[in-house]
Amino acid sequence: MDEMRVPGRDDGAVSIRRMPRWYVTLFVTDTLERFGFYGMQAILVLYAAAPRSRGGLGLATPDAAALFGAWIGLMFTLALAGGWAGDRLLGQRPALLTGCVFSGLGYLFLAVPSAAMTAVGLCVLAVGGGLFKPNHQAMINLMFGGSRGRESGISLMYVGVQVSALLAPLVTAFLGERVSWHLGFSVAAAAVLVTGVLLALTAAQFHGVGARPPRPLTPGERRVLLVRTSIACAAVAGLLLVMAFAGALSPTAAIALTGVLSVVVPPVGYLTLYRHPELGTADRRRLRAFLAVLLGSTLFWMIIAHAASLLNLFARDHVDLDVFGFVVPAGWLQAATPLFILVLAPVVASVLPRIGGRVPGKFAAGLLLVGGGFLLMSLAATLAADGAKVSPLWLLVVYLTHACGEVVVAAVSVSALAEVLPRPFIGRVTGVYWLFAALGGGLGSGVVRLSQIVPETVYYLALGLVAALAGLGFLLRRAALGRALAAEDPVDADAEESGSPVLPLSPEVPRSR
Repeated sequence: MDEMRVPGRDDGAVSIRRMPRWYVTLFVTDTLERFGFYGMQAILVLYAAAPRSRGGLGLATPDAAALFGAWIGLMFTLALAGGWAGDRLLGQRPALLTGCVFSGLGYLFLAVPSAAMTAVGLCVLAVGGGLFKPNHQAMINLMFGGSRGRESGISLMYVGVQVSALLAPLVTAFLGERVSWHLGFSVAAAAVLVTGVLLALTAAQFHGVGARPPRPLTPGERRVLLVRTSIACAAVAGLLLVMAFAGALSPTAAIALTGVLSVVVPPVGYLTLYRHPELGTADRRRLRAFLAVLLGSTLFWMIIAHAASLLNLFARDHVDLDVFGFVVPAGWLQAATPLFILVLAPVVASVLPRIGGRVPGKFAAGLLLVGGGFLLMSLAATLAADGAKVSPLWLLVVYLTHACGEVVVAAVSVSALAEVLPRPFIGRVTGVYWLFAALGGGLGSGVVRLSQIVPETVYYLALGLVAALAGLGFLLRRAALGRALAAEDPVDADAEESGSPVLPLSPEVPRSR
């Protein structure tokens, strides 16, 4: 780390004691941007469901619970376009700055007490998040020159992300629930705007890396993009106007539209990649096998997303939050999962490689854990069915199972992504994974409405059984699926012989955040 082969880049391992200045910038900006994200997540559904007399939107519980899933699905869908914009249109660092501006404006719109501004704010915020996260990960890949440095650097950055996930709900939930919802959103806006300022002031540390798109569009491609973008924007604007005149433009309709988008795009993205002319028969066979992992991930992240929606509302309505005379804000329980992850991640990182076995077996463990958590949640819902308040330990245990499952699935998913297709396709496989995470959000925004039709006990029991059965399916088919995924190592042998690193993937897979 003391000697850099390329100005502004690093080939050694990153340590806490000695970090290059550009790494400190990326570490701090990621932590700040995620602080705003997790803080908003902790209060969005509570704010949407709060009555207007208490400063909320007064949405019906099904709409409030569906809101987060629809929004996270939209943001994950836009992440693919955001990564493309960094590669072809803006450059990674300009895309980061643009993402900060959009996110800051989005949070500020949320801070305005208006349902219309909330809708606009969430759309703007989805664009900002879609631009920031993939390009931040790209900057890490670009700045590091050796895989050893990248791996240790990303692992350390993941710790910063979890610290944000732990602290942000404590701040924004207290401000939102006890002072003003809009003050909570304003704190999130301040965090992400400081991120943008820091990126702008430290541009020299990157020595021009990421300043321009590596594969800029030709003038002809720019014209085509302008025409297609104009047509798409005009179509969306026309649809919204027609719905407004017809009286059909409502939070429910907006949630439904974003849910449909996040459900339609992932299959299209997968089929587009599957039909790529440069893929061979063996590549497509591995990609077909990987579809099972993608669908399992969709189910996994759909269930995890309940933490910020239905479980958050359960904490508000059915959990005894009185601790020695102090009523804990419901949003504070959102800090439990990152706290558990901070404790569990080093243990899992040490134990998981020693367990052995292939991806499907470990993936089965993640699904069984979250399924078991929801089966436990059905018992908590039964105890609270008559209006009784249950102990917060019920939710804490459920969040513990989610954290265990998430750490395992995160590690296994990242490992599997790097092995499915040849090295030039790693970015596209990652993008498809993000799309299927969006599919989980989109499906979740519709599935969560069933909680108002069937008893909550039955709802949690059904989802828990589905996840557990899916986990058992992976377990029973682990040998066949493992062979299909491992057939013909797709890693470029020439790259391995020359020492060229395979681009790593961030361990922060898209959870419900």
